[in-house]
Amino acid sequence: MAMAIRKVGIILKKGSEEPRRIGEELAAWFGQRGIAVVMDEVQAEMDLLVILGGDGTLLHVADQASARQIPVVGVNLGGLGFLTEIAVDERYEVFDQILAGRMTVEERMMLKVRLASGDWRYALNDVVISKGNVDQLVELSAWVDAEYITTYRADGLIFSTPTGSTAYNLSAGGPIVQPRLHAMLVTPICPFMLESRPILLPPAVRLRTKLADGRNKAGGRDVKVIVDGQFAWEMHAGDTLEVEAAEKPLKLICSPRKGYFEILRGKLNWGGARADA
Repeated sequence: MAMAIRKVGIILKKGSEEPRRIGEELAAWFGQRGIAVVMDEVQAEMDLLVILGGDGTLLHVADQASARQIPVVGVNLGGLGFLTEIAVDERYEVFDQILAGRMTVEERMMLKVRLASGDWRYALNDVVISKGNVDQLVELSAWVDAEYITTYRADGLIFSTPTGSTAYNLSAGGPIVQPRLHAMLVTPICPFMLESRPILLPPAVRLRTKLADGRNKAGGRDVKVIVDGQFAWEMHAGDTLEVEAAEKPLKLICSPRKGYFEILRGKLNWGGARADA
């Protein structure tokens, strides 16, 4: 069944002329098919959101798209492109398939996070507690629901979605999790104790963490909370950070040409010849 698309938003990567040029060409292409286009804005009545850039450009609008349940498709004009899967030279073929209803839409779990009972913020990839420029380790006590997990002595702590498992989580030694599995990952950054390992948890739990009172050598100085790569808050001794699965997922349109593990092999430079099943 063809997808009823009447209005499309196009989000452009900043600081480059190429996304603007491609965006204008794409707007004309949609216009020839009677579809309205709005640049660099997310509106509730949109039927599709097109990202022209890299994963960072998509992350910047993921919370707005998920809140309005607008399907998102990413054309990769950036670097790795785990989320912006569509190659620029296949864009018109892919959009023809989308208009004809021949596409796969995955529901990607998102996180919601708040500090000290403040307003919620949303993340598609991860929430990171980072010690910033502090020389000493930070000590972070963590709970899942009402159960105490442990107190991490580390450079920080990552709360990740399966989508974000290939981001900072991977660099910190966490596992790769297939995005269709709804779960939350807790991964310490450079832990002092080698037995501190990543934890995989079901999505229905509530995670809490706070700087350990009286034993935090950093003293709450320069400890930051980063949400999908953007600074959100400074965290001080006694502050509690809450992390839960968000109520609404991101609807992500995936490449019709590439599977998840084909993308991983290409992006992570996994070796070995292709094997037949």
